[in-house]
Amino acid sequence: MTEYTSDLLRLLDARGYIHQLTDAAGLDALAAKQVVPIYVGFDATAPSLHVGNLVSVMLLRRAQQAGHKPIVIMGGGTTKIGDPSGKDEVRKLLDDDGINANIASIRRVFERLLTFGDGPTDAVMVNNDEWLSKLGYIDMLRDVGRHFTINRMLTFDSVRLRLDREQPLTFLEFNYMILQAYDFLELSRRYGCRAQMGGSDQWGNIVNGVELTRRIDGTEVFGVTAPLITKADGSKMGKSVSGAVWLNETQLSNYDYWQFWRNTDDRDVGRFLRLFTDVPLDEIARLEALQGAEINEAKIVLANAATAMCRGDAAATEAAETARKTFEEGTSGDALPSHNVAKGSIALVDALVALGFAASKGEARRLIKGGGARVESEKITDENFMIAIGAETIRISAGKKNHGLLNPVE
Repeated sequence: MTEYTSDLLRLLDARGYIHQLTDAAGLDALAAKQVVPIYVGFDATAPSLHVGNLVSVMLLRRAQQAGHKPIVIMGGGTTKIGDPSGKDEVRKLLDDDGINANIASIRRVFERLLTFGDGPTDAVMVNNDEWLSKLGYIDMLRDVGRHFTINRMLTFDSVRLRLDREQPLTFLEFNYMILQAYDFLELSRRYGCRAQMGGSDQWGNIVNGVELTRRIDGTEVFGVTAPLITKADGSKMGKSVSGAVWLNETQLSNYDYWQFWRNTDDRDVGRFLRLFTDVPLDEIARLEALQGAEINEAKIVLANAATAMCRGDAAATEAAETARKTFEEGTSGDALPSHNVAKGSIALVDALVALGFAASKGEARRLIKGGGARVESEKITDENFMIAIGAETIRISAGKKNHGLLNPVE
């Protein structure tokens, strides 16, 4: 393990965030002697970020915990283009109203995780449309574009992988890395920003920004990436059987968010506690050493801490109590996902989709035929099964861990 002198890099290193650094010694020395404004960028393609974005959000939280200033860049400008990193196809473009609505919704999560204000280490949120929308195209090509070569741009994973898969890469998307690099230059000028952090898929974009800022202004800036976070089974972080694990409660219930963390693979518990909670490292060492059924204690600590951080203490407490009632007492807690149904009947297939336990009717049918669906406590294997809706709430289960309610309405 590298011995760092700054609180910033020591904290990032101890909790497993460091994958690549453009200049470890330089950033370490700078962070040890002054407050460093540090930014991470997020495009506003949806009303919420998801768990796959959470490590980047946590990088900003750790920066603030270490005494530095987080700058949250919302990509009001770059969202209009679309980051090709990790994408197999062209992303649907949004208009200004849609982008601004998404930014307002996303901000709620940052307000829980960061302290905003006017102080030297208080976070600020900035929309890069403020400067990108004002750039003259010819001026941009002349002043900034000349610092980029097509030869080098073709070597970056975001471009190369798309071409290797013979998927189209539009000229609009090809410009994304230039605009993101320009963000770093602009932030350096406006806010004295000296470092950019992000996921490992952003390495090429970050390096471009570091080099552009040095070439045009002669300012030394730094880049840090976190490792790609995958689960022990190799699956991508931020996805569940039912779809994306959204950070906002308007996109995913508190109970389902809590359950995502509670269902963590035994092998991931310690790593996720370090990355996604503020649980002290010595306590994490104790929890990840638990064996057998005792590891469930660590999973509950993870679920409670991760949910409280993102959704609030009350949400975590309610979700945990719902889980206890559901699994220990066999009753239904208030936080279970629910769906209102008019009295009469509903197909079990439709109920599973409506509750988010299956992404499609075909997936719901396969779940039923495989014996994974229950109405109340009865296993149902008839994919055409109809549920009678009377005056009572009905509990639906998918597998051992997903439970929801059908609420009768007039």
